[in-house]
Amino acid sequence: MADAQPDRPGRRTIRTAQALLVLAAAGLWAVSRLTWVDVRTFDGLSPPKLVRLSGAAWSSALVPLALVLLATAVAALAVRGWPLRMLALLVAVVSLATGYLAISFWVVPDVAVRGADLAHVPVLTLVGSQRHYPGPVVTLVIAICTLVGAVLLMRAAASTGGTVTKYLTPAARRSMPQRDETIMSERMIWDALDEGEDPTQDPTDRPQESAAQPREPEREARHDADTEGR
Repeated sequence: MADAQPDRPGRRTIRTAQALLVLAAAGLWAVSRLTWVDVRTFDGLSPPKLVRLSGAAWSSALVPLALVLLATAVAALAVRGWPLRMLALLVAVVSLATGYLAISFWVVPDVAVRGADLAHVPVLTLVGSQRHYPGPVVTLVIAICTLVGAVLLMRAAASTGGTVTKYLTPAARRSMPQRDETIMSERMIWDALDEGEDPTQDPTDRPQESAAQPREPEREARHDADTEGR
């Protein structure tokens, strides 16, 4: 039970990041259904027309980004360490792409020309256009939440990186290469004490009992030989 305590904060962080990613994926799918641009046309022959462009029509990357976030939320269950860091970097890239889609909608000075192209209507028949800001605003909020999820995944990867060796045997932990062999971890010291060894003593300095002490059977054999000779 004591070994599982340090890993709980990392798992809790991953669960929080997964919840954010799932909510972000659902939010991107929702904003892809909202209306972003209205295009009004009139050709002089038929009544005026109003074409509504959804988020998916205005930016076809919204739905694929939602699928990527959903896939990363599922993949976070199975990866740890460096793979989890790479997953966090992927989420950060998705966050930047999502934010770019939202900000570029505001930066474009006129959406009428692109709206006419997406609606497949001649530019000469354009009468006017209108932007709808709820979709881009929610997209920007989703980008921020996604970036928070990336940070949480990176923190979880850093916190769980040191728990890999806790399932190894004491002998395997001591056999792993150390950066500074003169410094022993507290866990290794307790393992050595449990095995009846001195953790502060160098294994090469231990006395060789077989060489330092004469063998008892050889001593008795010499004593019997001396007795028969007499």
